[in-house]
Amino acid sequence: MPVEFTKMHGLGNDFIVINALNDEFSLSSAEISILAHRRTGVGFDQLLVVEPAEHAGVDFNYRIFNADGGEVENCGNGARCFARYVTDRGLTDKKDITVSTAGGQMILTVVDEEQVLVRMEVPEFEPERVPFVAPGLASHYELTLGDESVDIGVVSVGNPHAVTVVEDVRRAEVNRLGPLIESHERFPDRVNAGFMQIDHRNEITLRVFERGVGETMACGTGACAAVAVGVMQGRLDRKVTVNLTGGALQIQWLDNNARIEMIGPGKTVFEGRLG
Repeated sequence: MPVEFTKMHGLGNDFIVINALNDEFSLSSAEISILAHRRTGVGFDQLLVVEPAEHAGVDFNYRIFNADGGEVENCGNGARCFARYVTDRGLTDKKDITVSTAGGQMILTVVDEEQVLVRMEVPEFEPERVPFVAPGLASHYELTLGDESVDIGVVSVGNPHAVTVVEDVRRAEVNRLGPLIESHERFPDRVNAGFMQIDHRNEITLRVFERGVGETMACGTGACAAVAVGVMQGRLDRKVTVNLTGGALQIQWLDNNARIEMIGPGKTVFEGRLG
């Protein structure tokens, strides 16, 4: 049976979105991986699925599959595209859209024709909640990678992140260190690896190696994670511009008990059909 999809992107982090409100989503991990291939498939970083809400007070269930076919807890850039998708297609007329993911709940608001506001989860630093193997909570951890080590901050914003501060993000060895951090034994569910250059207390430049994908042009949860780690380490203010390869996101975390918020674009590229 043919499946219709929409190709979208948030600052170059690209997706296909499938509406499964009336038909059960049934693609296997192997099929998703084949579709994600940029030469022989559609090509995307993640596949997003719109499903009926499973709980009261939630508008939709939001599922995310990485390019390797594995299902993950959250995707911030994808959330902006998700909000744009359900709004543009008249699937909701709500101003604030509550979605449930495997990593918790988010509130999405389409601000205008360009920008979407995403209220993520409250950042979680307790190692066992990330999850991350450590004897206790700390602002910094030393992670051994063979004969070298890196200093990381660790946080979950609905999915796990390790953030390393670097002097020059352009020279950071993202594609060498990223896979080593992603699959490190201290991260039982693997991890997204962020490399953050601090330009000012209210501005950073960031590259992210996403688990199951590789380096992407943008990572919304990675931007939130970097700011959260920077705030907790005393390096950043609570309102920060995050410059990514694909463009800039505005992140704010008003206090330690508040949801972390992200504002950025979500755009449709084209419509297609699988099968």
